[in-house]
Amino acid sequence: MNAAVVHSFDKSPHFEPFPEPVSGEHEVLIHVRAAALKPVDKQLASGSHYGSKSLTPPFVCGIDGVGKLEDGSRVFFVMPRSPYGAMAERTVVPRSFCFPIPDNIDDCTAAAIFNPGLSAWLSLVWRAQLAEGETVLILGATGATGKLAIQTAKLLGAGRVIAAGRNEEALSTLHNLGADTIIRLQDPDRDLSEIFAREAGEQGIDVIIDYLWASQQRR
Repeated sequence: MNAAVVHSFDKSPHFEPFPEPVSGEHEVLIHVRAAALKPVDKQLASGSHYGSKSLTPPFVCGIDGVGKLEDGSRVFFVMPRSPYGAMAERTVVPRSFCFPIPDNIDDCTAAAIFNPGLSAWLSLVWRAQLAEGETVLILGATGATGKLAIQTAKLLGAGRVIAAGRNEEALSTLHNLGADTIIRLQDPDRDLSEIFAREAGEQGIDVIIDYLWASQQRR
């Protein structure tokens, strides 16, 4: 089979033949249909992620994707057994790490949405424990995860969602996703501290999710 193979952490992966995976006990063989390229995949392939310490080249890139099982059922899968990864024609994963996909979601969308969607969900539900009626500020709301965080916060009952970012084109779409207030970060003539204080009001902001991190990040 063909796969994206890492031979060294200081070199880019190569698309080339790789040995076929064989499933073991409690594992399933996946015929891969789509795999998303995410920051974590790049970090693992470059050796900059803490999880890279458990990887020994050569190995195949990709931690999750969409594929079909031997019985033809379509699933989202995560955490293939090393050295196999998602960016290959076939891979092998624990059966418990496979999840059915609704028929109305195509392969590429299903592969792309899980990682940012889970990030938004865990930030709001597990870490922040968002309560109904609370105010949420999302920094870097114009990225994929930020947009999903807006929608997730609204679905969870947030009373108010404040979305902040720099991408003007993306900012113009955020009201349609559920944002109650938009803060544009790219205008150097505005005092952002005053704007945030005004939007916080007397009740303040209950939850802040930061997908921005630094002033030079473009989100």
